[in-house]
Amino acid sequence: MSGAFTGKTIAITGAAGGIGQWLCRFFGEEGATIAALDRSEGVHDLVDTLGKDGIAVKPAVVDIADAAAVKAAFAGFGEVHVLINNAGVSRYKTLGQTDPEGWRDDIDANLNGAYACARAVLPQMVERRAGNIVNVGSVNGLSALGDPAYSAAKAGMISLTRSLAQEYGRYGIRANIVLPGTVRTPIWDERKAKDPNVLKTLERWYPLGRIVEPYEVARVIPFLASDAASAVTGAAIPVDCGLTAGNIVMARELTLEDF
Repeated sequence: MSGAFTGKTIAITGAAGGIGQWLCRFFGEEGATIAALDRSEGVHDLVDTLGKDGIAVKPAVVDIADAAAVKAAFAGFGEVHVLINNAGVSRYKTLGQTDPEGWRDDIDANLNGAYACARAVLPQMVERRAGNIVNVGSVNGLSALGDPAYSAAKAGMISLTRSLAQEYGRYGIRANIVLPGTVRTPIWDERKAKDPNVLKTLERWYPLGRIVEPYEVARVIPFLASDAASAVTGAAIPVDCGLTAGNIVMARELTLEDF
């Protein structure tokens, strides 16, 4: 795929996060200019790091839940050929812990933010008759796995992706979504402080016997964003070490076999 994105601008939200950093580096090394959005000032550190390797980055510190701020940020990027809605956050583990404000905040940070970014780039993509949107969802959008506000938002992102694919396909715009399982990102450092064995416990549920690495998600996204996937749109693709293939723990207990 060497040089497949040369001359293109790739907008990546949540750019300073674990998956976001991998995406920025990958597309940058493929010749793209990166429009890096993050609500954290850490996005400027990312610019410095990637700049040392000759990767062009246009940074924007913006809360994607703020539609007006999103519109202004994208106006400064110029042409955007690919949008990757990677930003996401989960702050409430159960419904009992989630008050109305918290529910609204998580829906805004995930689903509404993805919508705002898509809305910001669609007019130019329609005019060009070409464009690509890849959303980063979660297996939580397929099943109840805790984090209910986050999960509802990710389920909504699957529906949003399909709507984009249906309505804008006639303009040469494709939209797909990847659904990561548990990914080894810094958020797990906090949880391991509470339970050092938390990841070992989770690994039992994954047929591959491990959780997902950030670069494994990042590798699937460029395929969907490339011409190699020119007939793929409206797809929801798990990147989950087999979690959604079935309930392996239950299967072992039902069959009394260790497989």
